[in-house]
Order: sequence, then structure tokens, then C-alpha cells
Amino acid sequence: MPRVKRGFKARRRRKKIMLLARGYIGAKSKIWKVAVNAVRRSWKYQYRHRRERKRNLRALWNTRIGAAAKICGTNYSRLINGLKKSHILLNRKMLASIAISDPDGFRKIVEDCLQVSQ
Repeated sequence: MPRVKRGFKARRRRKKIMLLARGYIGAKSKIWKVAVNAVRRSWKYQYRHRRERKRNLRALWNTRIGAAAKICGTNYSRLINGLKKSHILLNRKMLASIAISDPDGFRKIVEDCLQVSQ
């Protein structure tokens, strides 16, 4: 059987990985075996941290909403309960941005929620 050199396909595959490892320091950007391990590990971290970022942002929104609710004279759980009872469909991201950019509007939302829940 004739020998197959596999030049083009293998070179294209290796070049793709080496371009991804371009910013790494030392052997991670130069040596194929080390670069493959580094890139695969980075893919694993990317996947994990994309999900972790969503958790972190939700926690940040909850903290901001709780702090703004305290200023308005209530707490986070009473506010969220009042929102659900009064059928105000605002998610936490929007509530947090309203709390920061428009404190008077947030205070009106809180007052509407507390009137319905009592």
C-alpha cells in the first residue's frame, strides 16, 4: 500500500489549534502537544464560566434590588412577593437597572407592590 503523507488536512487542523494558542506564554504557544492541552483546558473553562457568569449576574441583580428595596422601606423577599401578587412582570435585570437609573420610578413600583400585598 502506498504511503499517505496527509499534509494539507493535518496542517490545517494544527494551524487552527496553534492560532487559538497564540497568546499563551512559553511552550503553550509553540509546542503542539502542550498547545493542544492548553487549548482544550481553556475550552473547558470557557464552557464552565459562561454558565457561572449568569449566576454571578443574577446574584448582583438581587443584591442591587435588595439594597434599593431597603431604601424604600421594605426588604427583597416582600418586594418580590408583592410583584408576583400584583402581576407586575419585571425580571430582576430590569428591576436592578430601574433601581439604579430611576430611583423614583422604583419607589413607585415598590409602593404599588406593597399596596396589593397588604
